[in-house]
Amino acid sequence: MTARLIRGRLLSFKDAPKAIDDTASYTYEEDGALLMQDGLIVAAGDYSTVKEKAPADAIETDHRPHLIMPGFIDAHIHFPQMQVIGSYAAALLEWLNTYTFVEEQRFADAAHAARIATAYFDELVRHGTTTAVTYCSVHKTSADAFFTESHRRNMRMVAGKVMMDRNAPPELLDTPQTGYDDTKAVINDWHGKGRQLVAITPRFAITSTPEQMEMAGTLMREHPDLHMQTHLSENKAEIEFAKELYPWAKDYTDIYERYGMLGPASLFGHSIHLSEREADVMSETGSVAVFCPTSNLFLGSGLFDLKTLDERSNPVRIAVATDVGGGTNYSMLRTIDEGYKVLQLQGQRMTPLESFYRITLGNARALSLEDKIGSLEPGREADIVVLDAAATPAMALKMEAVTKLTEELFLLQTLGDDRAIVETYVAGEPAKSTL
Repeated sequence: MTARLIRGRLLSFKDAPKAIDDTASYTYEEDGALLMQDGLIVAAGDYSTVKEKAPADAIETDHRPHLIMPGFIDAHIHFPQMQVIGSYAAALLEWLNTYTFVEEQRFADAAHAARIATAYFDELVRHGTTTAVTYCSVHKTSADAFFTESHRRNMRMVAGKVMMDRNAPPELLDTPQTGYDDTKAVINDWHGKGRQLVAITPRFAITSTPEQMEMAGTLMREHPDLHMQTHLSENKAEIEFAKELYPWAKDYTDIYERYGMLGPASLFGHSIHLSEREADVMSETGSVAVFCPTSNLFLGSGLFDLKTLDERSNPVRIAVATDVGGGTNYSMLRTIDEGYKVLQLQGQRMTPLESFYRITLGNARALSLEDKIGSLEPGREADIVVLDAAATPAMALKMEAVTKLTEELFLLQTLGDDRAIVETYVAGEPAKSTL
C-alpha cells in the first residue's frame, strides 16, 4: 500500500496524567507528522525528521492547525440498539422490555442486520471511534453481519453474539448448548480474521440460567485469549432480581466469580453499585469496570464512583464507553463531557488530560490492546483521529481565548461532537471523508 504522511499537531499519551498540567504523561509535537504504511505507524515526531523517512511517492496531507491523536476507543456499545437510542423509559428493566428486546428480534433477519451494521460503522467513523467493544444480538446472523462489515473496512473490533436463555421474549432466547455452539462458530469464523476479535458475551446473569453461565465459563477456559463482556450492577432493581435468581450468591459479582468469569480480559458494563467486597475481587482478578456516563444519567441508574475505584489501595481497572442505545450519543467527546459532570456531582475531578487519556491509551490498556492501539508509537496500528477545536462558530469564538493545550482539550470535550472530527484514519487510510 502507498505510504501516507499526515502533518499536524501530534498528541499521544505515555501514561495516566496525575495532575492538570502533567506534561510527563504525554508527548506533543507542535509541527509533527505521522508516516503510515501497511496499516501501521512507521514513524512519528517532528515533521522535518519524519518527512525525511517518507518514500518519494508518499501521499502527504497537511492537517495543520488541527490536532492529531490516536483513534477513540469505545469499551461497551450495543450495535442492535441504533434505533432504540432516544427512547423514553423510566429505568433499565422497563427500557429493556419495552424497546430493546423488541428491536433486537429484528436481527434474526440477515438483511436488516447488514443494513444496521453499515450504519453502525458509519457512525463510529463519523465520531472518530476506531475500536469498539460491541454487543451483537442473540442471533448468529447479527454477529456475521457485524464482522463482515468490520472486516470489509479493516477495523480493529471486539464483538460477540449475545448469550441469553431466559427472561426475554422467546424470539431472543438461545439455549445453553446453542449459545455455546453459535459462539464457537463465531470464534472459528471470525476471531483473528484480519483485525477482528471475538468476545464471549453472556448479556447478564438475569438473562442466563446457571447452565448457560457454566457454558460461558467453559468458553472462557477453552479460549483464554478472548475477551468476555457482560453487565454488572447497573440498576438497583436489577441487582435485587439477580439476587433472587441466584440466592446462594454473596452479591452480584459473586455470581460471575462462581462461574469463573472474572479476569483481566473481562469487561463489566456499568458496575455502579459495587460493595467493598466486590471492588476488592474486581481488583484482585484484574477485571474491568466500564463507565457509561450518558447511559447511567439517561436511565437514572446512578453515579459511577470513578475516583474511589481508581484511587483505593487496590484500584479497579476502568474503561469508558457510550453504551448506545441506553446511551445518548455515539461520540466519545460527548461521553467524557458527561463523565466529567458525573464526577462533579460527587465532588470529584477529571482533568482534560485524563479525559483524553481514558478514551485513547487508557481504554487500550483496559482492553489489554495497548501493544496495538491507543498511542502514536511506531509499530502501532494506524488508527487516527484529526480534531478541529474551532469546528463550529461557538467553538471558534471560544478558541480565540484559548492559550493552552489543556484548554483546547476541554473545549473539544465540552462543545465537540462529530463536527469536530476532521478525519478518521482506519489502518492508515482516510475513512470519514469517504463516507
